Amino acid sequence: MMNKIEHIGIAVKDIKESNELFTKLLGVQPYKEEAVESEGVITSFFQVGETKIELLEGTNENSPITKFIEKKGEGVHHLAFDVDDIDAEIRRLEDEGFTLIHQTAKPGADNKLIAFLHPKSTNGVLVELCQDAPQ
Repeated sequence: MMNKIEHIGIAVKDIKESNELFTKLLGVQPYKEEAVESEGVITSFFQVGETKIELLEGTNENSPITKFIEKKGEGVHHLAFDVDDIDAEIRRLEDEGFTLIHQTAKPGADNKLIAFLHPKSTNGVLVELCQDAPQ
């Protein structure tokens, strides 16, 4: 079961410029910047109440973020939902007929296990499932 929106992912061309913009907009500094080599991205996180904003910059031409920006421009990339048991949620959603990009959870940014649902099965919205990674 999904608990809450964990974060909103925003694709950006320049993470440094975007960090400055979102710092002014939100009135807080990012609490973390992290590279996720497997996805070809640099991420930056802002805490806003119980929700986070994740900025994502592609680090190479094969990055999903670079491709997204080339196709659609900068903007909202995905909605991420916090779940208690990501494996059970993946199975549940697959049984419900959703198309999964990831059949199993994998390590993601901000100490999370993640899996994505294909936007073709979610009205054009890329959905990410997130669970705190075991310590």
